Amino acid sequence: MATVLVLGFDPHTVPGLDGDTLRAGLDAELARFADHGIDAAMTLIAPDASAEPAIVAALAGRPWDVVVIGGGIRKPEPALTFFEHVVNLVRRHAPQAAIAFNTSGADSVEAAQRWL
Repeated sequence: MATVLVLGFDPHTVPGLDGDTLRAGLDAELARFADHGIDAAMTLIAPDASAEPAIVAALAGRPWDVVVIGGGIRKPEPALTFFEHVVNLVRRHAPQAAIAFNTSGADSVEAAQRWL
């Protein structure tokens, strides 16, 4: 069975977002992976010093076929250096994994399937 890790910001840690609604959508997307026969996990991080250890632990926890980096990490220009850091953490701690990008929390399955 293919394995996918989705990395994203915890919507409860980003000011101005409806964390409960966004989290429900992320949980629904995680369930969609199972519907497609894909073993997936999601690591949601806060944009602070706790992010790197959480990402490294998730990456090192098991082998991943694909790591999907969410748009919240990738899209906002102020997060560019953080995004670069995340990509390099994936390269270092899960070098066998393809890296994929979603356009929203609702198409992570399709992003991963491009590389499976």
